[in-house]
Amino acid sequence: MPKKNITPLSNTEIASFCSQMAMILKSGISSIEGVSIMLQDARGSDEKELLTVMNDVLTHTGILHEALKKTGAFPGYLLNMVRIGEQTGRLDDVMQSLAEYYEKEASLAQTIKNAVTYPLIMIFMMILVIIVLITKVMPVFNQVFKQLGSEMTGPSGAILHIGAFLDRHSVIFIGILIIIAVLAVYAFKTTRGQNAFRSLIVRFRRTRNISEKISSYRFANGMALTLSSGLTPEECLNLAADLIEQDEFCRRLSKCKEAVSSGEDLCNTLLENGVFSEVYARMASIGSRTGILDDVMNKIAHQYEEDIDTHLSSIIATVEPTLVIILSIIVGIILLSVMLPLMNIMAAL
Repeated sequence: MPKKNITPLSNTEIASFCSQMAMILKSGISSIEGVSIMLQDARGSDEKELLTVMNDVLTHTGILHEALKKTGAFPGYLLNMVRIGEQTGRLDDVMQSLAEYYEKEASLAQTIKNAVTYPLIMIFMMILVIIVLITKVMPVFNQVFKQLGSEMTGPSGAILHIGAFLDRHSVIFIGILIIIAVLAVYAFKTTRGQNAFRSLIVRFRRTRNISEKISSYRFANGMALTLSSGLTPEECLNLAADLIEQDEFCRRLSKCKEAVSSGEDLCNTLLENGVFSEVYARMASIGSRTGILDDVMNKIAHQYEEDIDTHLSSIIATVEPTLVIILSIIVGIILLSVMLPLMNIMAAL
């Protein structure tokens, strides 16, 4: 059967699908019947195409994870977890856990998006105000200077020449803005662009800290989900490591895998390789000894989520007044470079 070209689902869409499947399975309906019901209720063409492919595969094999894999719309981590759920007979619980996991991922992605979008809008507005000042307002002041028998010199003259240059070469300037917009889309919408963007942000201390917290959050969340499915810590570590995108964090997890394979304690290994901080590693160690490591991992993930929200809010709270101050200083310099010579001319008349 040829594989359909289906667009990968977003975290929100995956969470919705998993939630529906969990409700269906907990009601005693099989996955084959569940997908058939969802297909009958489908509205959009993309949704119908996705469910049709799944329904066809399920009809022939009766295996849900193969049906999901055939669509090409679901991530590998979900496919592995569904396969484990089918093998252990806990598919309904796994689907519910996956729904909660991808809801958290969608919430995290939205938080990061909001944190990035607001400063970008502020920067865009700041650039726009400055361009209007030097291309539209400054020429008006220049006309006033000429009427008074003088002309702009020094800083004001330099700013006027910059504005005139931008005005004469507006096509080039617009082209540069389009290139910047294309690069921004490339950085956020393509896999290679996202990898390049991640490599860039880890070079800065504050953004590197956030990136590491996000990796720790995803790892803890993945460990909580896999441990609750009855897997061994080593199997959980292998699956949760697939969720991480930061290269340095992946290298740490590789060392953890080697250490656990050699028989070392998982929680001590996570601390030694910097996957968790000392406090969280102790929590995980206590959870491991008391047999509630999955619950502890869930609490650690929740704590990391709160840390990320706090850190992002702190950055936004710092960036906002900083940009306003920078804009005020630039506008003030532009206006003073014009007003002070003008006041001297008026005083001499």
